[in-house]
Amino acid sequence: MQNLVILAGNVGATPESRTTNGGTTITSFSLATSRPKRDSEGKVQKDEKGRRVEDTEWHRITCFNGVGKTVAEYVEKGQKVMVRGRIHYTRWTDQEKIERYGVEIIADEVTFLSYGKSRQQQQAASQDNEDDDIPF
Repeated sequence: MQNLVILAGNVGATPESRTTNGGTTITSFSLATSRPKRDSEGKVQKDEKGRRVEDTEWHRITCFNGVGKTVAEYVEKGQKVMVRGRIHYTRWTDQEKIERYGVEIIADEVTFLSYGKSRQQQQAASQDNEDDDIPF
């Protein structure tokens, strides 16, 4: 049996990274995935402007060591990524003695499907400069 998850979506916020006393890098970020909302007959719902209505779900993604370092360095809010990993459930009792549950995706791989905004701006600026270097 396998516990395998593949998600593709948009990063919701700049990833947060920390290092444990043992030297393990742990990086976390939120990922938004969406799918079309359907009515009771299974038809895709549209808004008043004719655009399809989507249901968005948010996922907590956690990366360790090399993957975590790469994500912390290169991933930005709004960037499109694909995550391959596994579902991890946790259970704990809070300070008020209430049992709590959580779920996160432990990422084995994070594939960049787009550049972050800062990288896109750098590329646009370099393309503008390339036009000036063409001799005619």
